[in-house]
Amino acid sequence: MEEAKKNQSDLLSDNAYQWQILEGVSRSFALTIPQLPVGLRDIIANAYLLCRIIDTIEDEEGLGIEQKRFFLQEFIGVTNGETSAVKFADALFPLLSNGTSPAERDLIRNTHRVIRITRKFTEKQQSILERCIRIMSKGMERFQENKRPEGLENLTDLDSYCYYVAGVVGELLTELFCDYSEEIAKNRETMLKLAISFGQGLQMTNILKDLWEDKKNGVCWLPRDVFSKAGFDLKDLTQGHYCPAFGKGLSELIAVAHAHLRNALSYTLIIPRHEKGIRKFCLWAIGMAIFTLKNIEHRRNFSGGNEVKISHNTVKMIIAVTNSTLRSNLLLKILFNLSARGLPLSEIKSDYAPKALGVELS
Repeated sequence: MEEAKKNQSDLLSDNAYQWQILEGVSRSFALTIPQLPVGLRDIIANAYLLCRIIDTIEDEEGLGIEQKRFFLQEFIGVTNGETSAVKFADALFPLLSNGTSPAERDLIRNTHRVIRITRKFTEKQQSILERCIRIMSKGMERFQENKRPEGLENLTDLDSYCYYVAGVVGELLTELFCDYSEEIAKNRETMLKLAISFGQGLQMTNILKDLWEDKKNGVCWLPRDVFSKAGFDLKDLTQGHYCPAFGKGLSELIAVAHAHLRNALSYTLIIPRHEKGIRKFCLWAIGMAIFTLKNIEHRRNFSGGNEVKISHNTVKMIIAVTNSTLRSNLLLKILFNLSARGLPLSEIKSDYAPKALGVELS
């Protein structure tokens, strides 16, 4: 009886920690995840933290490629129960540099608490989480070897990178939505095709916003072929020295991201109107991405992410307007078109299957 009480106390403590650390590592997801229905909040918060641990390993400047490969593989084992979460954290935490934020350091140190929550989910839900972590970790490992300060080789490589870090998360969310609702599950195949594009739209927006911060860290995720076509060599990319040819290439990528976000809207409109929480979760993210793209398009000579970051008032406006049109697909389409007015638009395939990106899923 006493052991059962202790386990219950530990779970409550872990849940409280999960929400506290979520706010520390991501204010945007700390805002959107609580909008989800009760049956999805905890598992999606947990999924985000698992992915954030992988991001922390990838971004840690004090780790070499071999060390990153080791810890990424170890974390796959942690997630599927083959490796101790405590031993993983004990080995990784001392290697973290000051470049890793205090919240991320705390998350790594408390990996075991996050995993304890993971173990409380159903077998199917854990399988969905494990698949995402496995694919993301393997993808991160692959791109650790290919990342260069002069950018990725081509747009196909960018597509592949975005799948590993965001498209697979779109698949995870879709599978969890379908597990939660039989009504949503009826459209599973259609949603899965759009989910990868949804993830890419959000990820490309972040890549464009953070390009100068990444550049300072010796990394560039922009595709060389797009900029070469525009007449700019990414080897010449220098903060504070804007070139119109670079702006032209940037606009091309904004057009691609815009197209992916249109697929994101199509994805969201498939979700039943009465699922207000899931719709909010998706629409708020789409809205914030669209207005970030507009800031970048209108200020292509920006030299830091803070210059194109949307304001708190813009976030409040996005929330208020989307909430008032939440149940009307027609009004949401009109709202999206008005918000995206002036953005360049590219043509992309709506079916962004992993095979098309050359992604190894095994």
